[in-house]
Amino acid sequence: MSTKSPIIAITGSSGAGTSTTTKAFRHIFRSFDIKAAEVEGDSFHRFTRAEMEVEIRKAQEQGRHISYFGPVANDFGLLEELFETYGESGNGRIRRYLHSFDDAVPYNQMPGTFTPWEDLPESDLLFYEGLHGGVVTEENDVARHVDLLIGMVPIINLEWIQKIIRDTTDRGHSHEAVMSSIVRSMDDYINFITPQFSRTHINFQRVPTIDTSNPFSAKDIPSLDESFVVIRFRGTKGINFPYYLQMIDGAFMSRVNTMVVPGGKMGLAMELIITPLIEELMKKKGKKITPTEWLLR
Repeated sequence: MSTKSPIIAITGSSGAGTSTTTKAFRHIFRSFDIKAAEVEGDSFHRFTRAEMEVEIRKAQEQGRHISYFGPVANDFGLLEELFETYGESGNGRIRRYLHSFDDAVPYNQMPGTFTPWEDLPESDLLFYEGLHGGVVTEENDVARHVDLLIGMVPIINLEWIQKIIRDTTDRGHSHEAVMSSIVRSMDDYINFITPQFSRTHINFQRVPTIDTSNPFSAKDIPSLDESFVVIRFRGTKGINFPYYLQMIDGAFMSRVNTMVVPGGKMGLAMELIITPLIEELMKKKGKKITPTEWLLR
């Protein structure tokens, strides 16, 4: 962890509301005039898309499993090196993984490839969003470098619904291929994704209020308004629960360290909860920012 060059990491996979999360953080950064160096977790994949397809076939032939959740397909050492370097000096090198043609065209590259490595821009903090912001293995401990670790956690059926619909609709995969991918990924998910959520400072877990009993037959993704968000705090010291309950209509406490809010209020809840934490990071850094009253205007 670093006082001068803090790191915020959002860790979690599809279906939890990562787009809402990123929007909330960018709003806070913009409002406080904070320069954030954004880092995408996918940029630490080891393989291009074509190379990964080859690796998957090789693993299947050898009776092994490989997935984007695990260390075979991701360079945890390089991610930890970036976090350590940034924490010490505020510097580092990043690249982008180009998911789609829209992403790739400006670089004159094909989707599923990486941009060249480049230096991070000058920044007040590093903002990571991806699968492995809190990962710990025998060789690497990424979590120890993170000053604020946020978990975005859909319940598993919701995550599967999101993946099935996205991969069949947007990426052209067959239903059977996506189901096979889910099975192939399960071991890595259990060992490298799930444990991170016990290390987070705060978890936002999205829970649908409609029937998702059979995710493999779902026709659409439950909306935020069809969900609740369970917010768990690791430690309750300094958490102003009465204020949050007053400000968020429909919120209630389910445990002494857990608050539940309507899904449509997730963005508001995130800004109310995260803003004072970012203020504290900037205060330790010595950067003067506008106080939290801006939220009430």
